[in-house]
Amino acid sequence: MIKSAHVDSFARDHLPPQEEWPHFVLNRPELVYPDRVNCAVELLDRWLGAGEDARRCLISAAGTLSYGALAERVNRIANVLTGDLAMVPGNRVLLRGPNSPMMAAAYLAVIKAGGVVVPTMPLLRSKEIVYPLNKAQIRFALCDSRLADEMQQARVHAPRLERVIYWGAGGTEDLETLMARRGYEGFTACDTASDDVCLIAFTSGTTGEPKGTMHFHRDLLATCDTYGRYVLRAAGDDVFIGSPPLAFTFGLGGALLFPLRVGAASILLERGPPEELLAAIAALRATICFSAPTAYRVMLGRLVEHDVTSLRKCVSAGEALPKATFDAWFAATGLKIMDGIGSTEMLHIFIGSPPEEIRPGSTGKPVRGYEARVVDAEGHEVPAGTIGRLAVRGPTGCRYLADSRQRQYVRDGWNLTGDVYVMDADGYFWYQARSDDMIVSAGYNIAGPEVEAALLTHPAVAECGVVGQPDEARGQIVKAYVVLQAGLIGDAAMTLTLQDHTKATIAPYKYPRAIEYVSDLPRTETGKLQRFALRRRAATIS
Repeated sequence: MIKSAHVDSFARDHLPPQEEWPHFVLNRPELVYPDRVNCAVELLDRWLGAGEDARRCLISAAGTLSYGALAERVNRIANVLTGDLAMVPGNRVLLRGPNSPMMAAAYLAVIKAGGVVVPTMPLLRSKEIVYPLNKAQIRFALCDSRLADEMQQARVHAPRLERVIYWGAGGTEDLETLMARRGYEGFTACDTASDDVCLIAFTSGTTGEPKGTMHFHRDLLATCDTYGRYVLRAAGDDVFIGSPPLAFTFGLGGALLFPLRVGAASILLERGPPEELLAAIAALRATICFSAPTAYRVMLGRLVEHDVTSLRKCVSAGEALPKATFDAWFAATGLKIMDGIGSTEMLHIFIGSPPEEIRPGSTGKPVRGYEARVVDAEGHEVPAGTIGRLAVRGPTGCRYLADSRQRQYVRDGWNLTGDVYVMDADGYFWYQARSDDMIVSAGYNIAGPEVEAALLTHPAVAECGVVGQPDEARGQIVKAYVVLQAGLIGDAAMTLTLQDHTKATIAPYKYPRAIEYVSDLPRTETGKLQRFALRRRAATIS
């Protein structure tokens, strides 16, 4: 490892042993970074050096910031961090706030000052905030004042947290006041190593305690120089928009890393429900949209109300994109949604194809710079057309913060994402399910998402979630939770209709033997379907 710039060595000290790391593939010239690199400089400051200070950068309800104005804000916050807080390189700083220019500036300022960003979802409650505060031994936090109540409650249970500075409060000690008091003196970026940790992103914890995933300065650049460069192919005149929070690595890439890497602009929405997303696309002429499959499906019903002709690319991740949604969006807009799979452990999308290479229903091929294969339970690669577990490696990979689960995620140098896939003879990867979403019924392996995709092709179905329900005779049966389109009734006749439709769409043995009609489905803040909640619900019914 390269000599670290971190005075506080906590992050490096708590990396997993190197023998437990994945094998990093850095065999492309664009992925060979200098030993000393600060990714905030590469993403932001280099545009100032190129004379692009006036270039449009961040767009929000508060107005537009140029690259120069954002750089000034970043420098002021960095001066507050190192001056008022006496932060030293390697200190972890918790960030809490919706997508906004201040949240983006704080993110870059912590990194520029040599700190380690620990971003958290805005809707987390105090008990959920306590875990990363203590796990990462965080001393400082920057927080939107509207989230102060939960932050203050969390402080009581986080003894190492020394100080929280709020923005938007209007007080004498809020962040804006401290920034003004410091004045604008510029800021010299910390001389960080390319393999210094700059981000600890915590997983959502849907499979247990959240895991802190540690990423280097070079990792943030690598996502831009792989997926951004070879699949997204954005340009400086693009205008990005999306619904995922910056605390979600999918949102970090789509709202900040990818646009900054090419000198583009980014629209930051504090809230990104489909209606507000559509309105902002139309009003601000966005060209690239990042969102989840559910959002695209909801937006379909409202496209006639908004002019979205400015869009040229749409990216989907977070959960599998149903072919029915892909087809309907393409028919309505002429745009092929670019499906992709990523993970917090891998930082961003590692399988996904550009529009001209898309096969509807497939996630795509490995992003240039990554390798992927399908393996059996022993980790051996299986032939094309065989179902198995997804294994991937590339320039990014899993390094958990002091967590024994590292040995489950990384085996023999490969990252095992927990997804079940089939690779076809042409090298395209076809999603089947999460490992724990496979339903075993009377000896058959049935992928819940495949049944969901079949149900979604029926016009009566607005949303659905499919899980296994315990059954004495079959072990499990396929159970569907269905949200119907407005005005329709979930009666026995509808159930028979949907069952027959499923049998006609996929193998008949996969049809849902039980259907329950619900008004909504449990989802995470980023729009992912919480199948674990449905499994828990199904387990109480026998």
